[in-house]
Amino acid sequence: MISKTLFLRETKSNYKIVLIFLAVLTLYGSMVVAMFDPKLGESLRAMAESMPQIFSAFGMTSVSNTLIEFLASYLYGMIFVFFPLIFIILVSNRIMARYIERGSMAYLLATPTKRSTVAFTEALFLIMGCFILTVYVTVLCITTSAILFPGDLDVGRFIILNIGLFGVFLCFSGICYCSTCLFSDSKYPYGIGASLCVVFVLVKMISQVWDKADKFKYATPLTLFDTSGIIKAETSAYIGIVILYAIGIVLYGIGIRYFSRRDLSI
Repeated sequence: MISKTLFLRETKSNYKIVLIFLAVLTLYGSMVVAMFDPKLGESLRAMAESMPQIFSAFGMTSVSNTLIEFLASYLYGMIFVFFPLIFIILVSNRIMARYIERGSMAYLLATPTKRSTVAFTEALFLIMGCFILTVYVTVLCITTSAILFPGDLDVGRFIILNIGLFGVFLCFSGICYCSTCLFSDSKYPYGIGASLCVVFVLVKMISQVWDKADKFKYATPLTLFDTSGIIKAETSAYIGIVILYAIGIVLYGIGIRYFSRRDLSI
């Protein structure tokens, strides 16, 4: 089901993008961890009260004396969602739509490699990219926390938080991947899949800022990623994670199935 040659080719073509985003996540992740200081709680709370809309828009809705709640609010509220989303949009377009648009897919499909194998390999590459980002930020935050604040981070709960984060990545990447499989022209995946994901993020931000738009939070899968509920070990938060994984897997399955049967104009 997997083409090792194609997988290695994608790795060589996209590793620089992966490194760039790892560098960006390193900068923000280590910086936010270093900012943690329970003594600054009142100061941060005062800032949040003076600029409630800005703090709420980026998911910084609470100020806590625990390190894991601090990271969940200041990193997992938006930063660790938005930047990986950009990565997903870029890579999903490069691995499928770009080949079809440039005619490269014709040469690829002229080989004994089956369409289903091509589609599955490309899907696996995108998932692996998301997995690498997730594992990296997990290790980064745990290591940085251990150096700066030894013993302050609830590692077990933090790992579960990142399992949920990967669910968000799987859902968003599934949307973008499925979109690239449905359309031949790269502008359509950008226009539909990528735009839909961006809209989900904007809806989440608006629902956090505007009280009257609170109900709109149910129109975005990001609501299923309940960081506060995960930290508190709430069953509903775990169910949300499962739903995110289910959405992603189903969308990948639809994309692979459709690409394997579609009539390509190549």
